[in-house]
Amino acid sequence: MIIKTYKNNEINACREASKISSIVLDEVIQTIQEGNSTDEINEFCFKRIKEMGATPAPLFYRGFPKASCISLNHVICHGIPNKNKILKKGDILNVDVTSIVDGWHGDTSRMFKVGDISVKASNLMKVTHECLIEAIKVVKPGEKLSKIGQKIDEIANLNNFSVVQDFCGHGVGKKFHENPSIVHYYDPHYNSTNFVSGMIFTIEPMINIGKYNSKVLPDGWTAVTRDKTLSAQYEHTIYINDDKAEILTESPKGVFYT
Repeated sequence: MIIKTYKNNEINACREASKISSIVLDEVIQTIQEGNSTDEINEFCFKRIKEMGATPAPLFYRGFPKASCISLNHVICHGIPNKNKILKKGDILNVDVTSIVDGWHGDTSRMFKVGDISVKASNLMKVTHECLIEAIKVVKPGEKLSKIGQKIDEIANLNNFSVVQDFCGHGVGKKFHENPSIVHYYDPHYNSTNFVSGMIFTIEPMINIGKYNSKVLPDGWTAVTRDKTLSAQYEHTIYINDDKAEILTESPKGVFYT
């Protein structure tokens, strides 16, 4: 498996793309309101990405029809924004955006809530965020890729949640998706691959309240929990800068998790 690496001075456009994606998610919260549609949220993301001089990567990627992925309640990932999908009080949703600047990608997603939500939903969001942050802490050159899944499994299991196994993080940079795959559950197969300085990749754990099993709807994109229980996801783009993990998609306003 070939893993691309980049020098610090080569990734300025990736940093800019990541910053734009993060700004969009800082600002999109103004559209997360009861009565709004997921398509209205998508239109906001599209407009702001274009206004900042970038291109939304999901739009027409392998036929995906929208500029962002918006996954509501029991949708795990790749939810297609829809003008008929209306937000209700108590909903939770993930907004996933990727911007392209000069051919470089910046990929990130966050959870949002509509008004007051259940204790279970709130705890799911909290634990999912913890899974991401703690997984980032294990990243360093020479460490095995499997450590990420091991850490996420540990936290999710401790809280009686499950880790989705059908979708994973990925290398990112000049391509939207490239090597390596970053699995979020422990798989000893990944004991044979180590992190190296200069890698860029995403960590994006998807955590379910119920069982980990998923299915893709007939639209070919929308992945949902088979038992229709809630799912949550947070995502950062990470660069291994010398001997440490640098988060490229940090919230400029410091509101990645609220």
